Amino acid sequence: MAGMIILAIVIGYLLGSIPFAYIVARLVKGADIRKVGGGNIGAVNTMREIGTLPGLGVLFADMAKGALAVLIAQWLGLHLYWVFAVGMVAVAGHNWPVWLKFRGGQGLATTMGVFLALTPIPFAISFAILVVAVIITSNVRLSAGVGFLFLPLLIWLFGGELSVILYAVALSIFCLLKTIPRFRADVAKAGDDKKGLIFDRQYTPWQKKR
Repeated sequence: MAGMIILAIVIGYLLGSIPFAYIVARLVKGADIRKVGGGNIGAVNTMREIGTLPGLGVLFADMAKGALAVLIAQWLGLHLYWVFAVGMVAVAGHNWPVWLKFRGGQGLATTMGVFLALTPIPFAISFAILVVAVIITSNVRLSAGVGFLFLPLLIWLFGGELSVILYAVALSIFCLLKTIPRFRADVAKAGDDKKGLIFDRQYTPWQKKR
């Protein structure tokens, strides 16, 4: 069993560390996603700087990394707590990929993929809430926080185990902590205009530059 645990953790990290945003940006426009827009290696920056369809492709690919890591851990018959660990390692792989000198994204999509595999129905509802929030505010980071906020409650409402609820809280916090430096920069940039922290005036809900 120890060998299976190690194998699952290694696979989870390697899956998570695949830099789809970097790969897609190179293939589509020959650009280094780390040097355009906000520099984040994720779906939103890809949408804004490379294109909507490539960005959506990156979103679903990054979600698939987290989901597949969890599904592999479950297939290997690991205890639920080890499945949790593999999911977190996949997010860590996205945030700190070995291929890009440990400079990765914020892990939002990969975290969503983990929850998609673990709790599909509660996640689907929380994802719908996230999408509505994005349409209203154009603020993906804030919208993700709203979606993650509702997720533990939804898991509880659907009869989820306490361990899964606590994991949803812990992994959401782990993911959102990575966004703090960017949030601080946004606060400093906003100055007295705090509405800009809620409503992104630079981009439309579909992340197309105005």
